[in-house]
Amino acid sequence: MTIEVDVERRLGDVEIQARFTSEPGITVLFGRSGAGKSSVINMISGLLKPERGRIAVNGQVLFDHERRINLPARKRRIGYIFQEHRLFPHLKVRRNLLYGQRFTPPAERYVTLEKIVDLLGISHLLERRPPMLSGGERQRVAIGRALLASPRLLLMDEPLASLDTARKNEILPYIERLRDELGLPIFYVSHQFGEVRRLADMLVFMADGRVVVAGPLSEVTGRLDLASLTGREEAGTVIEARIVGHDSEYHLTRLQCAAGELVAPRVDQPEGAAVRVHIHALDVVLAVEPPKGLSIQNVLRARITETGSSTDPFVEFLLDAAGVPLIAYVTKKAAHELGLRLGREVYALIKSVAIQRHSLDRPSSTADQRQAADQRQVV
Repeated sequence: MTIEVDVERRLGDVEIQARFTSEPGITVLFGRSGAGKSSVINMISGLLKPERGRIAVNGQVLFDHERRINLPARKRRIGYIFQEHRLFPHLKVRRNLLYGQRFTPPAERYVTLEKIVDLLGISHLLERRPPMLSGGERQRVAIGRALLASPRLLLMDEPLASLDTARKNEILPYIERLRDELGLPIFYVSHQFGEVRRLADMLVFMADGRVVVAGPLSEVTGRLDLASLTGREEAGTVIEARIVGHDSEYHLTRLQCAAGELVAPRVDQPEGAAVRVHIHALDVVLAVEPPKGLSIQNVLRARITETGSSTDPFVEFLLDAAGVPLIAYVTKKAAHELGLRLGREVYALIKSVAIQRHSLDRPSSTADQRQAADQRQVV
């Protein structure tokens, strides 16, 4: 399923301009508060009308300014999860869930109550009312209600913003299950990079109402020009790797990526499991000779492909390590003394302890998504 978005709309002093095409999986709209992320998905849903542009889902036009097409929200078959759960407090969970089914003809339904209850792990909540649920439980029920409308696309507007860390970690695996088991395309709004790193198959980076860049997660994060928007603390790249072994004696896990092998703190996943690794730019050290006598265990050969400009004491370098992008921050003094320049071969050193467990996440399974989508045959 392909989602085409090309919209414009002025809201107060901000001119929203968004143009991108999304494929199956989770598309994350990322940016600071006020960047225009929620406005874009409101236009996709039909809650906000663009002034110009076009929106199409799998070839069906939902909005086209020139052709005067504007399909009502109720006819778009799009589910929407808000920051607040918006459940009916006087209805038990079962009836809240079934409410989502009321407006979908039986012939267009592709999920059952039993399937959703099992998928979200909420069978024990069916006879409770929303005020008796935790924040994470209420959000799971809200997701279930939206899914029982059998949408062809799910929009999630910062659904974890009101939850604490424990509740967020409770919900994230369920969102991944929606993608992997239902093959449901999801547009997910967030300004938390941790959620981006874990969930995104495609990243749409927004600032001041405009799309700065859109593309696969690894490609977008491997850009120097985004550091000023993400902040130096979050700057870095996300690479895909696979677990190739565990060291029980030293509580370590060995990871294999295209650039070579990495060692990280022990990850409780089996050998062969695919993971994503977030390598912070601040954790990458550069050397121009093979390092010796160091405690750093991760050493990747790389080449400098781009340098950033900065007025502070640091200079940014984009590295290519056998096709894997890495970003490093080095003081201008060190860069001068080492002769760091475009094309220079270097060694990228990454401390194992810098690869924290929370930066190792399971990537998407495109094959699973396509298979699930084919099974649903949603038009």
